[in-house]
Amino acid sequence: MFARAVTRLSRKRPPSEIHTNDGSNVQDQNLKGTQRWSSSLDSLLEDPDGVEAFKDFLKREYSEENLLFWLACEDFKRTEGRDQMQKKAQHIFNTFLSSKASSQVNVEGQSRIGEQILREPHPLMFEKLQEQIFNLMKYDSYSRFLKSEKFHTLQSSEESGISSSRQGESAPKRASRIYNT
Repeated sequence: MFARAVTRLSRKRPPSEIHTNDGSNVQDQNLKGTQRWSSSLDSLLEDPDGVEAFKDFLKREYSEENLLFWLACEDFKRTEGRDQMQKKAQHIFNTFLSSKASSQVNVEGQSRIGEQILREPHPLMFEKLQEQIFNLMKYDSYSRFLKSEKFHTLQSSEESGISSSRQGESAPKRASRIYNT
């Protein structure tokens, strides 16, 4: 929980946004599905369905490793116990950061992570690298995702589901919903 709060605090947000105690945007809480996903990458990453849709999109773009690395870092920050943390740190290094990594991400500073750091892990040891990947996704992949056919298909099916569920509404209920919003 602490690590998530630190990550949220490390990202710059406009002062005009209102946030709850957990760091989420008050306006985002009223949105659902694709509407919420399109409000920010943070909102998309907080929704398991959003993560799956984004991962499918990234898989087709051959850049799924960025999201997988980001998720692995989030999991790592919540890890307790030195032995478990060492195992996960080594796994992240071998999978994403090593020159021989199977799903290597392209970040500055990955060469500075050596055996000494891996032996003495701490929850925020990958934070700068994770932030680089977050920004890469935010300014590149995420914007393409929002313009993609996949996103628009999900959005359309969601909207048709909302409108079809409202077709059975009575006139007074429909009027109440329309005029009280």
